[in-house]
Amino acid sequence: MTNATDTLAAELSDRFADAKLRIGTRTTPLAKAQTQRVIAQIEQVVPGLPVEVVAIQTSADLWPGDLSQLGGKGNFTKEIDKSLISGKIDIAVHSMKDVPGDVPLPKGTEFGAYLHRGDVHDVVISRDGRPLADLPPGSKIGTSAVRRRAQLSLYRPDFTIERVRGGIDSRIKKLDAGEYDAILLARTGLQRINLDDRITEVLPATWADGATMAMVPAVGAAVIGVQARTSDEPVMRLLDEINDPDTALHITAERTMLHMLRGHCNSPIAGHAHTTADGQLSLFGMVFNRDGSQWVRSHGWGPTDDPASLGAWVAGDLLRQGARRLITATRK
Repeated sequence: MTNATDTLAAELSDRFADAKLRIGTRTTPLAKAQTQRVIAQIEQVVPGLPVEVVAIQTSADLWPGDLSQLGGKGNFTKEIDKSLISGKIDIAVHSMKDVPGDVPLPKGTEFGAYLHRGDVHDVVISRDGRPLADLPPGSKIGTSAVRRRAQLSLYRPDFTIERVRGGIDSRIKKLDAGEYDAILLARTGLQRINLDDRITEVLPATWADGATMAMVPAVGAAVIGVQARTSDEPVMRLLDEINDPDTALHITAERTMLHMLRGHCNSPIAGHAHTTADGQLSLFGMVFNRDGSQWVRSHGWGPTDDPASLGAWVAGDLLRQGARRLITATRK
């Protein structure tokens, strides 16, 4: 450890000598697994720091219907936000793909850490082990994401695509029970709860020509974000120690694009940033209509020291191509 890290560890150990660092998270198996990753990272900085996991049931997890009818992705975070603001928890763990782009973070809070990004690919789990290309017309495909629905409709408009909600394990149970012929899920989520052996097919994450099956990931895909009160300086410094700088760059570019597009929970928006082999920051963005029959796309590059400008440029390019019309139409 460096002297600064030693000092921080000592300060945190003193502060939490008679209390525990309270970590707020959703109640799903995936959320709990992600929280354990955060705890493991904290343990490396402050060995032996006492922690307490505070499981918080969110409105979105309780809601069985279309999330847009409940008010959008903010229902994945609002109960946890309230606990953070009120001081009932010290930090909050979120899947960044579930953090809305059209709702500002609660005043006095910010994301102090983004853990190293996982696998961004979407995958297929089919009941009989066949890939999407081999499933017959009319096959029933389950997905809760409008982004996936739009892209799948682009390639296979002959499928019957139906919403499926619930945790990963409950979705797989519905598949096994015969409610669906296949379901689409995030690969990293399956990996984090040791269910990746169920994967039938891994879909390419790079959009090519509109004819080759691909699934451009969601903004924030496979990223765990850790949020805290900005006034809590020792905790914010702790989060800085576990932050992955490359992931923070990529998330800043992606979420700047999402914010400028004012995407809501029904917006089929895809976006993915990465650092190229020659050291540039690359951001690819797409906006679809609901059935995937119309889309706009943009790809920009920029320096790694200004991810927000790259996100703004890609968003501006998408808006110039008509992204606002596509996004507005999905509100209906």
